[in-house]
Amino acid sequence: MADVQISAYVSDDTKERLERFVRAHGVAKGRLIEQALRHHLQALDELPADVRVPAYMVLGAESATRVRDLLQHPSEPTEAMRKLFNDR
Repeated sequence: MADVQISAYVSDDTKERLERFVRAHGVAKGRLIEQALRHHLQALDELPADVRVPAYMVLGAESATRVRDLLQHPSEPTEAMRKLFNDR
């Protein structure tokens, strides 16, 4: 099978992380990207849509305020949560 070139725009942070990884591990960028893309596509094929966790989410102002409030003032754990974490 012939190789083809694809092009994509990524953030500066992603590019820098990619560069650091390939320098540190001596792997070719193309090989790393191919492996990562294959891994991601396989996961998308195998995992049901309702259990996938997105890499990022865009929230509206109201939702962002709610998330911030929950992070700053978390609710008490439920009995089920206490049992789950204490049984370890």
